[in-house]
Amino acid sequence: MDSVAPFVLFLLPGLQWAAAEDTSWTYTGMVGQSEWSEHFPECGGSSQSPVDVVTSQTKYDPDLSPLTPLGYSQHGNRPFTLYNNGHTAVIELPDWMSLGGLPWLFSAVQMHLHWGSGGPSSGGSEHTINGQSAEAELHVVHFNSELYPNASVAMTQRNGLAVLGILIVTGEETNPSFNNIINYLSRVRHADQKVLIPAFDVQSLLPTDLGRYYRYNGSLTTPPCYQTVIWTLFHERVQISKAQLLKMETLLYSSRAEDPDRMLLQDNYRATQPLNHRVIFASFTAESGKELSSGEVTAIVIGIMCGCVGLAVIVRFIIKTVRFFAYLRRERVAVNRMKQPEKENEKQQEMVLNCTGQAEKLEERSSAQSEP
Repeated sequence: MDSVAPFVLFLLPGLQWAAAEDTSWTYTGMVGQSEWSEHFPECGGSSQSPVDVVTSQTKYDPDLSPLTPLGYSQHGNRPFTLYNNGHTAVIELPDWMSLGGLPWLFSAVQMHLHWGSGGPSSGGSEHTINGQSAEAELHVVHFNSELYPNASVAMTQRNGLAVLGILIVTGEETNPSFNNIINYLSRVRHADQKVLIPAFDVQSLLPTDLGRYYRYNGSLTTPPCYQTVIWTLFHERVQISKAQLLKMETLLYSSRAEDPDRMLLQDNYRATQPLNHRVIFASFTAESGKELSSGEVTAIVIGIMCGCVGLAVIVRFIIKTVRFFAYLRRERVAVNRMKQPEKENEKQQEMVLNCTGQAEKLEERSSAQSEP
C-alpha cells in the first residue's frame, strides 16, 4: 500500500477523484452539482450517493453484525498527513488499519470531512435521516484489499470501496478527539497545502455504538461518482462544540495561496440523490433504534430518580409500619402476661367470697331452724 499511497491519494482526496480529462469541478457555479453529469456521466447514474434515509422504509437485516475497526487505535509514532485539496480536509491513513464485519476485508485509505457555512437553515452533512441534516459529516474510506490490489483499481470495480459515514452535530462540550484534526487546519488553509500531524486514535472519532447503522449500495459523492461503494451510515451521531464547527467552516480556502481572490471552503456537501430501486437495510429494528431527544432523556432520568426516591420512601414506610405493629404485638403479649396473675387472683378471691357467702347462708338457715 505504501508504494501506491501517493498516487492513490492524488486520485482519492476526499472521494474527489481526478478524471482522465482533468476536468475541474465545484459544488456551485459553471461545473457545479447540477452540471456534474455532463462532464462525468456516472454522476447521473441510478445508484448515486448521498441519500435521505427514511427510517420507516428501511428493511431490518438481522445478518448485519457490528463493524470491527482493526488497528484504528494502533497509530504508533508514525505521523499522519493532513492536506487541503481544495474540496475538503483529508487525512491519510496507514495501511495497517482495516475494517472487519463486511463480506471482505477492507483496508483504510483516508478520511475527510463535509460541512456547511453556518447559515440559519444551512446543512452540512451529505446524508440525511428523515429529511434532517446534521451540521457536518465524517467519511472514513476503505478499499477491498481481498479482491483488488489497490484503491485506484478498486474504486472502479463493484464492491471496491467501503465508506463509513458519521453524522456530526453540535453541543456545548468540546470533543477532544476532533481537535486532533481541527487544531491543525490553520496549517493547510489553502488548496494543495500539506502538513504532518501527530498520529491519534482514529476509533475515538467514531460513535460508541457500532452495531446500529444503515447499509446500502451507492457511489462516490463527488466526480466521477463511481457507483462502487458499500455505504455504512451510523445511526448514532457524534457531537462537537459550536466553536469546533466554526473553525471547520471558516479556516480553509478552496483557492491556492497564490490566487488573487480567496474563496472560503464552505458548503462542500452534495445534495441527496434519488434512491430509485435501491433498498436501505438497517442493522436494528425501529423500536431498538428509536432515538430520544435530550429533553426526553432528561425527563426519563428525572423520572427514574423520582421513582427511586418514591420507592425508597414507600419501602421505608412499610418497614416502619411492620415494625410498629410488631412492637404493638409484643406490648400486648407483655401486658397480657402481666394481667394474667391478677385475673387468677381475682378469680381466687371471687371463689373465696362465694364460699364465704354460701357458708354464711347455711349458718343463717341453721340458726333459723334451731329457734323454737
